[in-house]
Amino acid sequence: MTTKVHLQSLLPNTYNGYSSESSSDSPPSSPRPLSKVPHYRRRLRSKGHLGAAGHGTFFACVLSQRNFRIFILVPVFYISGMIIFLGTFSVVMRPRSCSPSPSPLLPPPQPGSVYRSHEIFQNLWPDIQSDNASGIELSSVWRYSKKLKEQKPCTNATPRQHSGSPAPIGYLIVEANGGLNQQRTSICNAVAVAGLLNAILVIPQLNFHSVWKDPSDFSDIYDEYHFVTALKGHVKVVQQLPEVLMERYDYNISNVPNFKVKAWSETSYYMGQVYPILQKKGVIRIAPFANRLAMEVPHNIQFLRCLANYKALRFSVHIATLAKKLVNRMIKKSSRTGGKYVSVHLRFEEDMVAFSCCVYDGGESEKLKMDFIRQQGWRGKFTREGRIDRPDHNRINGKCPLTPLEVGMMLRGMGFDNNTSIYLASGKIYDGERNLAPLLKMFPLLQSKESLATPEELASFQGFSSRMAALDYTVCLFSEVFVTTQGGNFPHHLMGHRRFLYGHAKTIRPDKHKLVVLLHNTSISWKDFKEHMDEMLVDSDHKGITVPTTEKERKRSSIYAYPFPECRCLHGQQNSSVWSAKSIPFS
Repeated sequence: MTTKVHLQSLLPNTYNGYSSESSSDSPPSSPRPLSKVPHYRRRLRSKGHLGAAGHGTFFACVLSQRNFRIFILVPVFYISGMIIFLGTFSVVMRPRSCSPSPSPLLPPPQPGSVYRSHEIFQNLWPDIQSDNASGIELSSVWRYSKKLKEQKPCTNATPRQHSGSPAPIGYLIVEANGGLNQQRTSICNAVAVAGLLNAILVIPQLNFHSVWKDPSDFSDIYDEYHFVTALKGHVKVVQQLPEVLMERYDYNISNVPNFKVKAWSETSYYMGQVYPILQKKGVIRIAPFANRLAMEVPHNIQFLRCLANYKALRFSVHIATLAKKLVNRMIKKSSRTGGKYVSVHLRFEEDMVAFSCCVYDGGESEKLKMDFIRQQGWRGKFTREGRIDRPDHNRINGKCPLTPLEVGMMLRGMGFDNNTSIYLASGKIYDGERNLAPLLKMFPLLQSKESLATPEELASFQGFSSRMAALDYTVCLFSEVFVTTQGGNFPHHLMGHRRFLYGHAKTIRPDKHKLVVLLHNTSISWKDFKEHMDEMLVDSDHKGITVPTTEKERKRSSIYAYPFPECRCLHGQQNSSVWSAKSIPFS
C-alpha cells in the first residue's frame, strides 16, 4: 500500500507539469542561442510567406513535435491506468491475511460482518439483568415431540454361524484417524467393511494426530472385551494377527502393505478392488480409514454400523466411572431445575479461532497471536500464494465460532434464566478469563469437567484429549438440552445418539447467519432480540424431529446423525452401551 500511495502522489505531478506546458496560454520560452539557424527559420525571417515546400516542412516539424508528445503521453496514461487498476485489484486480493486492515476503498460493512456482540451486550445488560419474566421450564422446552415407533426385531441381525456363511477369507487392519468421534466413525465403518468382505477385524489402531496429540490405544478409550463380545456372531474381532502372519511382517503390522481407498467408496468398489487382494494376500491394511465407506450401503451392512455404534462401543471402565460421577454431580447441582441441565459444546479454543480465520474484539494483539498460531499449526497454509481469506464473509456465512458471550445472550433470549444449570463442554477457551466473564454473569451456575471433578480425579486424563472428550460426550448425552455452536463430529454423533435414546434430537442448533445479523445492530432492543430468539428455538425444535425422507436427502445424511430407520430395531434390545443416571452399564 505504501508503494501505491507513493506512485499515485508522484504521477499527477508529472502529468500536470506536462499538461501545463502544452496547454498554457503564455508563449513558450525562447530557445538557447544557436550558432547556426536552421534553413527553414532563415527562410521564415527572410520571406513573409511560405511556399509549398515551406508548408510541408513546417507541418512535418509540427507533426514531429506532436508525435513526440503522444509518444510520451501514451506510456504515462498507461502507467497511470495500471496503477489505478492494481490499486483497486489489491483491495480485492489483499485479504491473504486473516485479519485485513480497513481501507477507505472498501464499502461499509454488511450486516453481520463485524463482531459487535460485546457492544450490544453492554447496551442490553441492564435489560437482561432486570428481566423478571418467568424462566422457561426445561421440561417444556420442546414444543414438538416425536415418539419412537414400535420396535421390530432386527431382520439383519442373524449371526453368521447360523446363516451358513463361509469362513472368513482374511484379516482387515485399519487405522482410525482424527479426534474421538472421527475415530468412532472409522471403527463403525471398519466393522461394516469387515462384514462386507467376510474378514476378521483386528482391533483398530488409533492414529496419533498432530492436532489432537493423544497417544491412547483402543483399550484406553473403549471397553475392548465388550466390543469383541457384542460383535460375536456378526464380525469376528481379534487383538492381533496370527503368529504366522506376524512373523511374515516382522511382528509389525505397519509393515503390511497399505491399500489406498478413496473417500466414500461404494460397496461395489470394495468387492471389486479390495476383496480380490484380501483373498490373495490373506491380510489387508487400510490407513487412514476415516470416511472410507459410502453412507448408502445395503441394509445388512448398515445394521453392522448401528450395532457397532450403539451397542458394541462403550467407554472403558476408567472413563465410564468418572463420567457417571460427573453426570450425578451435575444433576445434584441442578436442583433448582429438577435435576435437568443444559449442555453447551463450545468451540472457542485458540486453535479453532485461528483456523476459522475470524476476527473478534482482541485488536492488534489478537491478530498477532492468531497469525502466530496459524503459522505454528499449519505452516504456510494461510499465507500461500493466491489464498484469499475473508473474515467478514466467514462471519456472515455462519463459519465463525460463537463466543461464550454470544451463546449466553442467545440462551437468555430464548428464555433460559440465571437459575439454569449449564455444563460447558470445551477445551481451553481462548483468553478464557476475559471471554467467559459475560457468560458467568448471565449464568452463574456454569459448570465444566474441571469444576465438577477434583484435580486428583482428572490427573490421569490430563494430556489425553480423547479421554477428556469422552467425559464431555457422556455429560452432554444425558442433558435435557444440548446446544451445538460450530458443528463437527462431536455434535454430529451426539445428535444421533440422543435421537436414538429419546426419539428427538433435543438439540439447539442456532441459525448463525440470523444471529450475527441481529448482533450487528447496536440499536436492537432486548424485547426484539428475545422475539427473534424464541422463533429460533421453535425452528430448531422443529428441525430436531425432521428425518431425511427423499432419496437425495438420505444420500447426504448419515446414520450417525439420523439413526432411524436403520437402527430402530436395536433400540428395543437390551443395550449395554447406554445407561440412565441411576444405573450402570453405560457408554
